[in-house]
Amino acid sequence: MSELDLSGCVGFLWDEGNADKNWEGHRVTQFECEQIFFNQPLIVSSDDAHSQKEPRFYALGRTDAERMLFVAFTVRKNLIRAISARDMRRREREEYKTHED
Repeated sequence: MSELDLSGCVGFLWDEGNADKNWEGHRVTQFECEQIFFNQPLIVSSDDAHSQKEPRFYALGRTDAERMLFVAFTVRKNLIRAISARDMRRREREEYKTHED
């Protein structure tokens, strides 16, 4: 897993490019995307295959309502910018469950 330090991040970046596409494509709200970064466990790894223009990462996490999400994101300055979000796939859920208490 990546050693990305998110402690310097102070918020989230939502713009025309990502504000509505997660809702339209996967029925994931902006609020749900943000929630997973505050709940444990949060599994973060680099996404080298999609890091051509800027470093990209993905997170596996859980919302307050226990929805298990995969969120692809990047960090711009000190803001987390969600690129895409969806429900975890079976293999991702299995990986996530190995990190639960």
